[in-house]
Amino acid sequence: MDEDSFRRERLEMVERQIAARGVWDPRVLEAMRKIPRHLFVPEPYRKSAYEDRPLPIGEGQTISQPYIVAVMTELLEPHPGDRVLEIGTGSGYQAALLSQLVARVVTMERLPAIAEQARSIFRTLEISNVEVVVGDGTLGWPSEAPYDAILITASTPEIPPPLIDQLAEGGRLVAPVGGQGYQELIKVAKREGTVEKTRHGGVVFVPLIGRYGWPREPAT
Repeated sequence: MDEDSFRRERLEMVERQIAARGVWDPRVLEAMRKIPRHLFVPEPYRKSAYEDRPLPIGEGQTISQPYIVAVMTELLEPHPGDRVLEIGTGSGYQAALLSQLVARVVTMERLPAIAEQARSIFRTLEISNVEVVVGDGTLGWPSEAPYDAILITASTPEIPPPLIDQLAEGGRLVAPVGGQGYQELIKVAKREGTVEKTRHGGVVFVPLIGRYGWPREPAT
């Protein structure tokens, strides 16, 4: 497929799979029209890049379903001046969308090879306000805290306490919380040192590995 074909599919994806299902934030929709999802998908799956389903990106990881990406981005309420922490870089698609909506994104990935793939795509797209950090995302990245918003893009049994600590007063955090087979989208708002949680439907994500996430599988 050529770039014009991909663009037509991308615009159709936004209208039929995202906007038609209730995501209304015009800035989120415009970012999804702009960012070429197919560049974040390995070549063998590229023809399916604008279908509304997750796709493998290597090392047991996936790029999330576009609709769920849109829902989580909208729930995060990104503002142009925000500093955002993303936990779980994966392909880099979510961070690329956020780059269009906020001032700075720090995105954490535990797998160095996956992190480097994302960095390479950011360079290709000339995205300069995203920094990819390799490390345990459940511990966050305190050197740039507090963050106006934090997005966790892997399933966690609980919201890691260090991330709550690194969330600014008035900040928002969105995460899939629950067991490894099924989670609920939870939104946290931090106000006067306390957190308020709301629930936003069921999802299924790959597990978040780390001190406050799921344990790493033992070597065989």
